[in-house]
Amino acid sequence: MKNRIVAFKSNWEISKNWQLLYPVIGVGSALYLGYKFAVKFFEDNLWLHIIVGLMLGVAIIRLCLFFIKKLQHKWEVNERWELIRIFIVFAITGSSSVFVGRPIIKLMGVSTENLGPILYGVIFCLVSLIFYQILLVFWGFILGQFDFFWNFEKKMLRRFGLGRFLDK
Repeated sequence: MKNRIVAFKSNWEISKNWQLLYPVIGVGSALYLGYKFAVKFFEDNLWLHIIVGLMLGVAIIRLCLFFIKKLQHKWEVNERWELIRIFIVFAITGSSSVFVGRPIIKLMGVSTENLGPILYGVIFCLVSLIFYQILLVFWGFILGQFDFFWNFEKKMLRRFGLGRFLDK
């Protein structure tokens, strides 16, 4: 067992034990997401939820590992374990931007009843996108990846045509 942990730490370039926290959070989150999908789409059978949840969780982990392999050369990071941390930041940011966007939409008085579902969806996406940009840098800072996400944000703002505000 100890040899597997040493091999895992070597593969992910983990030099300190606290860095193992990110793979544990990543695997736990993927398994939880798989379970939540299973509960949502299958009947009330606990064993079916557990089995399908595990299968979906493993599939999510494999998908993340595929993306990590593809992106490790594109994204410049010092160690491979940081890629897991970057994925965690993206996940938290997406969830929290929706969490923050809903009350803002309600505060603005926007609903499907007064605007219809399509216009409501467009406005909701725009509001969530604005908060996504802010929260991406915030969560990147909280999880120790500020430089990566600030550079990522600057690229994104330039793609939106807002680069002139960064150059001043």
